[in-house]
Amino acid sequence: MRLKLQFLGAAQNVTGSRHLLQADGTRVLVDCGLYQERQLRARNWEAFAVPPGSIDAVLLTHAHLDHCGLLPKLVREGFKGKIYCTAATAEIAQIILLDSAKIQEEDAKYKRKRHKREGRKGPYPEVPLYTTEDAEACLPLFEHVTYRKSIDIGDEVEATFYDAGHVLGSSIIRVKVRQEGRERIVLFSGDIGRPDRPIVCDPTVFRRADYVFIESTYGDRVHQGPEDTKKMIGEVINSTIKAGGNIIVPSFALERSQEVLYYINELLLEGAIPQLKIFLDSPMATRVTRVFKRHAELFDEEMTEFVKRHKSPFDLPGLELAGRAEESKAINRIKGPVMVIAGSGMCTGGRVKYHLVNNISRPECTIMFVGYQAIGTLGRRIVNGEKKVRILGRDYQVKARVVRIHGFSAHADRNELLEWLRELEAPPRRVFVVHGEAESACSFGDYVREQTGWEVTVPAYRDQVVLD
Repeated sequence: MRLKLQFLGAAQNVTGSRHLLQADGTRVLVDCGLYQERQLRARNWEAFAVPPGSIDAVLLTHAHLDHCGLLPKLVREGFKGKIYCTAATAEIAQIILLDSAKIQEEDAKYKRKRHKREGRKGPYPEVPLYTTEDAEACLPLFEHVTYRKSIDIGDEVEATFYDAGHVLGSSIIRVKVRQEGRERIVLFSGDIGRPDRPIVCDPTVFRRADYVFIESTYGDRVHQGPEDTKKMIGEVINSTIKAGGNIIVPSFALERSQEVLYYINELLLEGAIPQLKIFLDSPMATRVTRVFKRHAELFDEEMTEFVKRHKSPFDLPGLELAGRAEESKAINRIKGPVMVIAGSGMCTGGRVKYHLVNNISRPECTIMFVGYQAIGTLGRRIVNGEKKVRILGRDYQVKARVVRIHGFSAHADRNELLEWLRELEAPPRRVFVVHGEAESACSFGDYVREQTGWEVTVPAYRDQVVLD
């Protein structure tokens, strides 16, 4: 038996997730994500490691851009197979890919104008990485799967999707490879969620695997509890309202925006915060929220009970959805404290940049981060305490209060990741630590070795391994 694995992304970094599995004549790509770190974005333009037309299938763990965002390029360059994922993931991925294509087109147009004005060439081509037409070409290739129902890819590969508890429809994928009368099981964790989080179910655990790919986004730290998270949100809202400022929440459209609304609704029901205007200023987040409403069958017991008692937390009083650009611009003319939840979560694009421009230099305002900030992103520079940042081509002093709430993370922390691994009844042949910055991935790799004695590898970009 010969299995070949190649690490084409999310290897000692946290975006661009792509793992290629080859079993004799069958090629399967697990995820096809976009690089979002500024220093790594050039990789998005590189040729794929193998001809896209030679790949038999894509297994998509979930719809975050760093896992699905390079699919339009893959399809444009020749991939014609199926993209397997859950129905919720397919619906959300369609929204995210079309939005990403629009941003790619707008960014290319903006660069052309700016570079012409400045008389220089940009670091990246002044054409979009892919277009709306490219994104639309992906959509017919999506094939819905249900949790725990196996699918065959060729004669030797079988894939089964299980709930990852990360975001709605997210999956851990178990791949079985059968060759020469032997069987090997490879587990791809995707992004593993945390137990006891609102809305989604807990991550599935496994008893057996020969090889495990495990993420390590927070492999070097331990999160605070959910009650601390809700308490901190309440403190931010109350103190900012008292100061007369606005609360700007850079948030991911998928899961994070909905979870913020969930906690705010609980705080309102408890009387812990006053009524205030809340704007969900993200057409994508609005569309994703509708997907949540359509897939209530994926909610955990707590969320299901909450809906029975209080209706939907996505319909809380004071919430307004800013769909059109004119509605977004009008928010900045409103008198009195407001909360604005806007994309993107790492401040790399989207409407949140315009809200930062209007609020980041006001001491009475708060910028509340509720998600991971990758190295090189505007969000990372702000949370790192830089006093001056460049937004939309201009420099702004950072005078607003900056708050980072780690407990919001949809990623398991060091202890939770280890507990997930410990559910295996026998040591795997090897564990591959992926999807974490080098420091976090190496730290978690060392931790797993120390705690279990297992063989652990922290692969680098484009590394290849042959498994027996």
